[in-house]
Amino acid sequence: MNYEILLSFIGASMLLTIMPGPDIIYVLVQSMTNGKKYGIVTSLGLVSGIIIHTTLVAFGVSALIKQSENIFFAIKLFGAIYLLYLAYLTYNSNEEVSLNAKVEKRSLLNLYKQGFIMNVLNPKVSIFFLAFFPGFLYSSTQNIIVQFYVLGIIFIIQSLIIFSIVSVLSGKFASYLNNNPTFNTKLKRIKILVFVGMAFFILFF
Repeated sequence: MNYEILLSFIGASMLLTIMPGPDIIYVLVQSMTNGKKYGIVTSLGLVSGIIIHTTLVAFGVSALIKQSENIFFAIKLFGAIYLLYLAYLTYNSNEEVSLNAKVEKRSLLNLYKQGFIMNVLNPKVSIFFLAFFPGFLYSSTQNIIVQFYVLGIIFIIQSLIIFSIVSVLSGKFASYLNNNPTFNTKLKRIKILVFVGMAFFILFF
């Protein structure tokens, strides 16, 4: 078992989760509008959906990897190219972190369901996991499906921790974003560096 790869995966996963996207912004807005508890429950729903994407990728990719090392390399190459494509899209985008959205107050159960459905019905998550996970398989002896689930569980745990922190500190995060007009520009550069860095890691390490 290569613990360095696992540590690299944890670090990369945390960077990806911290970078503001639709999920974390929704958690932040939900927390600001309805309270920290609602943000945390939304987070639980979102991360629960990850197990579905992990299962799809684990059973689909593991079967291909067992067939040939060339297929495994092709999957890693696809992952690197996809991450570079995401870097390119980020470079050309004019996206901004906006906290002006209004969210309807729902029951905690409905919020959990909504978070789960939002994640499960987003095909980009499965595509991203397909690109991301194979580059961090950490053992030549452990069952590949087990390794995918280990990576999936790690991703769930760190996502839930970060989302929960965002919920608890939602007021401070909102204040920081509103008082730092250059945040979006800095964020864009960081995203590009993270995507390019992960692409090279997947291919060459």
